[in-house]
Amino acid sequence: MERNLKNVLVISFGFLLLFTAYSGLQSLQSSLNSEEGLGVASLSVLYAALTLSSMFLTPVIIQKLGCKWTIAVSMCCYVAYSLGNFYASWYTLIPASVILGLGGAPLWSAKCTYLTIAGTSSAEKAGKNAKDIINQYFGVFFLVFQTSGVWGNLISSLILSQSSNKAEISEEALECCGAYDCLTDTTNSTGSERPSNSLIYTLVGVYTACGVIAVLLVIIFLDQIKSDQAETEKEKLEAPSFCSSFLATFCHLKDKRQCLLIPLTMYSGFEQAFLAGDYSKSYTTCALGIHYVGYMMICFAGVNSLCSLLFGRISQFTGRKLLFALAAGLNTGCMITLLLWKPHPKQLAVFFVIPALWGVSDAVWQTQTNALYGILFEKNKEAAFANYRLWESVGFVMAFAYSTKLQVYIKAYIVLSVLVLSMVTYGAVEYLEAKSSPGTPTATKKENGGPHSQETHI
Repeated sequence: MERNLKNVLVISFGFLLLFTAYSGLQSLQSSLNSEEGLGVASLSVLYAALTLSSMFLTPVIIQKLGCKWTIAVSMCCYVAYSLGNFYASWYTLIPASVILGLGGAPLWSAKCTYLTIAGTSSAEKAGKNAKDIINQYFGVFFLVFQTSGVWGNLISSLILSQSSNKAEISEEALECCGAYDCLTDTTNSTGSERPSNSLIYTLVGVYTACGVIAVLLVIIFLDQIKSDQAETEKEKLEAPSFCSSFLATFCHLKDKRQCLLIPLTMYSGFEQAFLAGDYSKSYTTCALGIHYVGYMMICFAGVNSLCSLLFGRISQFTGRKLLFALAAGLNTGCMITLLLWKPHPKQLAVFFVIPALWGVSDAVWQTQTNALYGILFEKNKEAAFANYRLWESVGFVMAFAYSTKLQVYIKAYIVLSVLVLSMVTYGAVEYLEAKSSPGTPTATKKENGGPHSQETHI
């Protein structure tokens, strides 16, 4: 097996194990740790810490440790969050959330940087276009990674199903389901009774073991990529300035393309938060019961995973513009459907069709936006991907902040508005790239080394 592909698979399966644990715990926080809102508070603190990490820590840590060890150390932060759930309280879970948040941005930025360098290296050896190999590597990664939602929810369903309580949902209760929900925390709390401590310890123990195996997998089998080593040594010799290291994330905002990509990046947080929070609560849980949420998320994650591989491969033929248009159209259609549809248990298929279509569109947002960052900002990968995590986290934080204050239909209109804005600004990026170097070969642009010298098309 080609060495770079082996490293891509090591990272992919490491993230699969790590996020099998995290995705399962995240989806259970509101019900598993519902007392005094501890679970939701931990998620809010987590994303706030992730935002701060994106601003300040990522470039410095990657420069000091290199991509491999940044990934390994950051994974340990996720294991700490699993450990905090053994005896969840304000004194254990909140500090664990801060630790995870601080490690989250370096983890994702190091992963994106590693895949971009590996893809570029493989393309040079094979004499192929770097953008195509980078897209394929991101496609492979997300194919494996997105199944973490399947395994995480399956594990929790199998372990906690013994204590789930299922009851018939009345027609009166169904009136509070859908876009015009009743804004009450007590609506249809079917199956939300806290499981026994023994089941919780078993579940968290399995999740912790997954995280530990992920860390060992990276430490033992992931190579320290040569380009990364060279860049790390170069940074040590050059003694970078405060702006270029500690505040590299902010300095990167001088690039107008990065500023124009902020709405698109934030939209990734908005749309994921809407599906996981509002759709699961006001549609699935409200009309079917909480025991269906896991199956709904498995449907979403499975389709997402398959489409991630597909889009990573076909993007070289279709171009990224067509894929972004497909995702925007699907998300818009889903949102309009949710605004008009009154959920009812007799319409069971609809509850799964919507997350399946959402999985198709999210596969585009994840694979193509990550690849877009890697290609446009090849000379500033760490700072660029730090911005990606920063603005996606801001989207999550904003969505969670107003989640309990607004009705679903208002939140749906907010998500649609952000989508429209993101497509307009993304179009502006494409226009600027085409205008700055029309018909100029990629290799020539890179040699010129200007601020807009990166590749412009996937």
